[in-house]
Amino acid sequence: MAKVGVPDGRWVSTVRLGPKSQIVIPKEVREMFSLGPGDTLLLMADRERGIALVDPEVYAEVMDNVLGADHRPDGGSE
Repeated sequence: MAKVGVPDGRWVSTVRLGPKSQIVIPKEVREMFSLGPGDTLLLMADRERGIALVDPEVYAEVMDNVLGADHRPDGGSE
């Protein structure tokens, strides 16, 4: 897929929902973020702003403050 007019470190792409309503993250994006099978992403959705997939560690402190440390499967340990 050609990357025309997009600054380095950014990617623009369309994805299609498959038969099980799953998406495939483009290879270039997986490589950009070193994503592989078994990695976890945090999905955030807002009717007005859309959907975002992010590294859950980036938002761990915020989620701990909002939900409490016990919301994590590991009980909140880092």
